[in-house]
Amino acid sequence: MSNREPLPFETTILVRDTCLCLHLQRAARAMARRFDELLRPAGLTSGQFSLLMSLNRAEPPTIRAVAELLAMDRTTLTANLKPLERRGLVRVRTDKDDRRQRRLVLTARGRAALIAALPAWKDGHAAIEPVLASRKADRLRADLRALA
Repeated sequence: MSNREPLPFETTILVRDTCLCLHLQRAARAMARRFDELLRPAGLTSGQFSLLMSLNRAEPPTIRAVAELLAMDRTTLTANLKPLERRGLVRVRTDKDDRRQRRLVLTARGRAALIAALPAWKDGHAAIEPVLASRKADRLRADLRALA
């Protein structure tokens, strides 16, 4: 395709109005900004909250399991873990049965951070759910899970 071929403005409008990827990205950014603001007093971003919450399990999960849950590659997850490790919210340890695997441990400080952030998270959802009520929030969640 040549850079000289015309790209009609109507195509731009079509993409703007119909592109699922664009609309999901815009919604994700808007939600992240909203929750970042709500979670700021607890000292967490929305991404950190999700990551820490994914570690709240009976047994510490592997990096791979968390990366899959959060739809992140392992390199990105590792980079996102670093500041949480420095703050003492997460500890990375070697799996006792398979030394090649690493497990992510939510520390007592990490659990306390989640507990402190939870009311803001609940308030955020309480404000959003009524907006989506007529659009069936549970259906939206199911549809988004299907896409992931």
